[in-house]
Amino acid sequence: MAAEIQCPIDLFLRQEEKTVRLTREINQARTAAEKAPWAQELIEAVDVLLACEQYDLGSPDCRLCHNFSGLRHKTADLVVKASRLSR
Repeated sequence: MAAEIQCPIDLFLRQEEKTVRLTREINQARTAAEKAPWAQELIEAVDVLLACEQYDLGSPDCRLCHNFSGLRHKTADLVVKASRLSR
């Protein structure tokens, strides 16, 4: 059974569906240039989570959400930067 993040405002679940879809699109794209628009959308999707006004440093779920979102942001940012290098 997979662990689930229990978000008190269900923001994680709403954004998770979007981030999974965007990650799939990035993985299916063949070139860095094709991946970049999906990666930019992923950055925007995780920025919503990183800017959550209900973030509670004392909540393990909030910390996990924030950490996952930060990692996804960094990864997507690298994809965008790689697409610039390949031009």
